[in-house]
Order: sequence, then C-alpha cells, then structure tokens
Amino acid sequence: MTEKCYQSGVCCKLFLINLSKEEYNSKIFKTQFQEFDHIEDFKEAENIGANILKQNKDGSCIYFKDNLCSIHKTRPQICRGFFCTSKDKKYQGMVNEVNHHKKLLNIKIR
Repeated sequence: MTEKCYQSGVCCKLFLINLSKEEYNSKIFKTQFQEFDHIEDFKEAENIGANILKQNKDGSCIYFKDNLCSIHKTRPQICRGFFCTSKDKKYQGMVNEVNHHKKLLNIKIR
C-alpha cells in the first residue's frame, strides 16, 4: 500500500518535531531556542530540546500556514516518513493519536 497524506493538518498541530543532527546543524529550520544561538554539541541540543521545530502560540508547527505545510518540499525527515495511514509499528502511537483527534474534530478518517 502506498502511503498517502490527506492534508488534514492534524499531525502538524499535535506533535513536536525533533530535527536530526544534520537538519539541526544545517540551520535552515526555525527552532524553539534559536534566539539563544546555535548549540554546537548536538547531544546537548537534544537534551534541552533545542533541536525541536519552533511552534506557533496554538502549538502547531511554525511552518503550518493556511492549513498546509509551507515547507512541504524541504520538510524534516520525520515529517516525510510519517503518514496517518502508516502501518509501520514505530508510527502506530502517532497514527492512533491522529485518528483520535480526527474523530474529536469530526474529520473523515480514510
């Protein structure tokens, strides 16, 4: 089965996005603590959450605009790998959480 994104935006509102070492060090993504400067030691950055994508005041991803991902073509790898239709065991908790919120919001689950 091919994974498909139904563009509900629920995942962009629910989850904190942890950047990989390469993504964090590229400095192309806005992060939670970017105003405090870049931390060179990635393990330290991970430990304090400096590698987490910045969020809007409502908790959604800073790149989530007009109900779409504004960086879809260059989004982080974790975003590329996750689909609310995923059968991969590593994503099942996230899939369940998305489906639960879709039900609460009365969004059709496909």
